[in-house]
Amino acid sequence: MNNIFSGIPLIESPLFFKAKENWHLDDEETKIANDLHENGYAIFDFPDHALFDRIDRIQGHLGPRYGIDFDNAESNKTTGERRIQDAWKFDEDVHAIAANRAIIDLLSKLYGRNAFPFQTLNFPVGTQQEAHSDSVHFSSIPERFMCGVWLAMEDIGPDAGPLFYYPGSHRWPIITNGLIGRRGYGSDLRSAQDPYGPAWQALCDAHGAQQEFFLPRKGQALIWCANLLHGGSHQNDPRLTRWSQVTHYYFDDCIYYTPAFSDEALGKLMVRNPMAIHDGSRRNSSYLGEMVEEKSIASKKVNNSLGKRILKRIFG
Repeated sequence: MNNIFSGIPLIESPLFFKAKENWHLDDEETKIANDLHENGYAIFDFPDHALFDRIDRIQGHLGPRYGIDFDNAESNKTTGERRIQDAWKFDEDVHAIAANRAIIDLLSKLYGRNAFPFQTLNFPVGTQQEAHSDSVHFSSIPERFMCGVWLAMEDIGPDAGPLFYYPGSHRWPIITNGLIGRRGYGSDLRSAQDPYGPAWQALCDAHGAQQEFFLPRKGQALIWCANLLHGGSHQNDPRLTRWSQVTHYYFDDCIYYTPAFSDEALGKLMVRNPMAIHDGSRRNSSYLGEMVEEKSIASKKVNNSLGKRILKRIFG
């Protein structure tokens, strides 16, 4: 199929309903595609017959690293570490979930470019994080070629601080430094999200947006689009856990960067060179099939001292 709008993910294309006729989707894929296009997220059963065994091993392996007393049912589970980033580097089950071939193939079909996982986050409890769009943390040129897959590793009820989101918010403008009148390149922030909070709240107010909550059973997963506004709700019962894994995916033939610390109009980007988890290859930025040289953009790599401090503030 000749994709006129190749710089837009297929599931966000303005020609979505006409174009999807040529994608040869099965019934489940069609539902997922429709939900992503309309709502910005889609819920499905994670395709791994060994998933529950993997979850047990992950909890046993990562549990001691959080500093939480999981054995005591009455203990406060929210007092320890809330996340471990990139456990795929040392835990084979985290790696297997992130590198799941069926998920990679599905995302590649739905976005029109080959997907690759580049980051994992593992949580024992909810984040209680304010509403935000991932597009300020990691984005691409062309934009929107990033998504997340959130996997429930236990049944999650309303008192455990479930994930929330604003359906349809993925269609709202992507909030950039240019839109809110700030310079990002070279800046240092306590939180990469703070400057954008008022803009996201203003959009919610203008649209009369209402939160919806993800109350999954163990083994259910949720794909969300790059610009979907989402967060972690308040945990009403601190004795509860909320085990989950998030895997973030990029797509081939893009420039990968961190918008919160970039000024796109000036060509000053905090560039990322992400590792593809499933095959171990480094993915350098490219544009329309041409590799982008470091010297062609004023780049600040995320492996320098400022970048390391920034990533720590973003992800803990």
